[in-house]
Amino acid sequence: MPLTLAALGEENIIRRVGGNAEVRAHLQNLGFVAGAAVTVVSSMGGNLIVKVKDARIAVSKEMAQKIFI
Repeated sequence: MPLTLAALGEENIIRRVGGNAEVRAHLQNLGFVAGAAVTVVSSMGGNLIVKVKDARIAVSKEMAQKIFI
């Protein structure tokens, strides 16, 4: 399921990252790689603030839909 459907505060494991090669490379540089733990900290209007690798990152709804947990 996409990251946009994750419950607040629940730790999930990233299963795969979709999108074109450029989008995947950008997300991987931010730490969104298969096997990494990710937690949704806040959701506002579909946009998310997530915790991945001890960093908080803001992710748009469109990008979050490309991250599958």
